[in-house]
Order: sequence, then structure tokens, then C-alpha cells
Amino acid sequence: MAADLTAGPAFPARASRKKSRTAGPSPSSADESRRKGTGAWAAVGRILSMSAMLVALFASVVLIVIPVATGSQSYTILTKSMAQKFPPGTFMVMKPAAFDELKYGDVITFQVYSGRPDVDTHRIVGFGSTQSGEKTLITKGDNNGANDPEPVRAIQVKGKLFYAVPYVGFVANALGNSDRGTWTVLAAVGLIGYGAITVYRSVRKPRGSKDPAGAVA
Repeated sequence: MAADLTAGPAFPARASRKKSRTAGPSPSSADESRRKGTGAWAAVGRILSMSAMLVALFASVVLIVIPVATGSQSYTILTKSMAQKFPPGTFMVMKPAAFDELKYGDVITFQVYSGRPDVDTHRIVGFGSTQSGEKTLITKGDNNGANDPEPVRAIQVKGKLFYAVPYVGFVANALGNSDRGTWTVLAAVGLIGYGAITVYRSVRKPRGSKDPAGAVA
């Protein structure tokens, strides 16, 4: 019998084996993710810090710097006589004004009795004069039903309304109403110093923050 030499031996085909591998983050990508997360929180921190600094600077300018620079005096509304516009707790900055320049509708702070520390802050609703011809003011609280019983003389006037800030007066009262000079200086220095430190920390560039250049394979 002749053997067919054209047909070679049959060998089983090798099945290609594919190794399934679970993809996971490489160390470099994990580090990058952490850096991104840290950077995001750092940005939020900078925004909050800058916001706090701006509020502190605004407070120091409006409540301290401007009154001191203009020679104004600050008072706090304690009663409802000037509600609704100026409720209790309103911080009132009263600027010196010439008596002859005061006009109808102006809000003024005046001594209830000349030479005594008690003061009221009411609105001018009219003018009068004494028997000797001295000019006087007729005042009234916006929320009161009648005019103040006594006219106001020039010597009693402490100032005319410059501007008012709602509710801040409660904090001022806690610091003391009789003499705020020392508290004013300390608060101004503290707020401005805080603002300067915050600005410095926000704008300075931390060391080592630049990413190293990647190596070329």
C-alpha cells in the first residue's frame, strides 16, 4: 500500500490565550487626582479668605476709619422712636454741622438737657426761637405721635446724620458707649492688619508649587 506523503501530520491549533487584566489607576494618575483635589480645596480656601478680608476691610473703613477721619461721633439707636427707617441697634455716624446749616428733615443727635450725657436722635420738623431771639429746633421721632416737649438749642446739637449701618450698633454697645477711643484704635489696627496678612498669603507663590518637567523616553 502506498502511503500518501502529501498530507502532513495533523497538529491541534493553539488557542490564543488572552489574559484579562483589571485596569486600575497608575500611581502617577492617583497622585494627579490627589493634587487636583488639594488644589480645588486650596482655591476655595483662598476665596473664603479673600472674602473675609474684604468684609473686614469694609467694616474697618465704614465703622472706624471714616468716622475718625471726618471727626464724626457714633451712636446707637436704643429705642423704636426712629423706626421703621432706623430700628434699635442701628449704628449712626453723626458728622459735625453748623447750626445755621441744619434744615427741615435733617436727622440730628442732641443732648436731651444741655451739659448732660443723655442724647436723642430725632428729625427736625420745625424751627422756633426763644424770647431773646435765639434760634431753636423742633424735633420729633419718626415713630412718635408728638413732637419732643422741649426745643433744641445750638449748644445741645452733637451732629447731623452722615450715614447709618443697621444692627452694628449692638456690637458697639458691647464695647462700651461712653468712650470708644481705645477700642476704635485697637479694632482698626486689628482689622487692617488682618486684611494685610490675608492679602500677602493670597498673592505670594508657595515654594515648590511648580510641577517638574516630564522626562522624554
